[in-house]
Amino acid sequence: MSKASNPHRGSMQFWPRKRSKHSFVRIRSWAKSSKVKPLGFIGYKAGMTHVMALDNNPKSMTKDEKISIPVTIFDCPPMFVLGVSFYKKSLLSNKKIAFVMASELSKDVKKLAQKKVSLPKKETNKIENVTEFDELKLLVMSKPSNTTTGVKKPKFIEIALGGSKDDQLNFAKENLGKDISVNDVFTPGNFVDAHAVTKGKGFQGTVKRYGVSMMSHKAEKLKRGIANMGAWTPKRVDYRVAQPGKMGYHLRTEYNKQVLKIGDDTDSVNPGRGLHKYGLVKNNYLLIKGSVAGPRKAAVFLSDAIRADPRVHKDAPEITYISK
Repeated sequence: MSKASNPHRGSMQFWPRKRSKHSFVRIRSWAKSSKVKPLGFIGYKAGMTHVMALDNNPKSMTKDEKISIPVTIFDCPPMFVLGVSFYKKSLLSNKKIAFVMASELSKDVKKLAQKKVSLPKKETNKIENVTEFDELKLLVMSKPSNTTTGVKKPKFIEIALGGSKDDQLNFAKENLGKDISVNDVFTPGNFVDAHAVTKGKGFQGTVKRYGVSMMSHKAEKLKRGIANMGAWTPKRVDYRVAQPGKMGYHLRTEYNKQVLKIGDDTDSVNPGRGLHKYGLVKNNYLLIKGSVAGPRKAAVFLSDAIRADPRVHKDAPEITYISK
């Protein structure tokens, strides 16, 4: 039998393998929606469990039978709408032309917001005065103090809205300075994209980082390294050569994760002792089918699926049992 040839190890899909600059994600593209609502929500990853549900896929071999589904639990405290940003499209990019902040802020919100956002001392703009714009986004902040993560600093992000310009403006006027619940954004059966920063694994060698083969017992000096650094000429090390370095803490997006349940009965997901390495879920929660990147207690941004598959069955299955 011939020996397997492995000229290259490690995926070139994600390159360079750099750590994320921030502990929270950035969103560059948004899905299009005719419904007037925020196109995403900030949730805190609480852990994983499994549920028993009735398979409702009409083409499945286990149709109408109970099946076990792994799920990820997200603790979803309400988001506070801190301000509204208005943008005007140009040839090169979108230019921010106005920012309107909520007029009445509590002391707690001001104290948290000042740590991340430079708040204007005086109310310079009013939302009624902005007439010409191409798109607007809501500046929202999470409320980690409502969770058991122990985190005090909130996460801030500008979220796009669905619907027409007039509907977006009316929605912004109604919700500026108010809370937005996860029920206002998602419904069971929706497909979402999970944007997260993965677990950091520290400095790792080539075997763990790239999956290169370990050298035989006859090799000298190295066992968990690579045999050579490349060709004699050109006289440099190519960037494709597997080398040790920092691994993990990357910004990643997982597409088309299905929302199985949105609930407020926290007793159904909370064990008596609380979830392992998280604690008790105190807010509305989401059950997302499958695993999601990131460690426990991390803030994950869930957005409307930007490339949802129209052929996939979109009704959420009936959950009969949640393991805890």
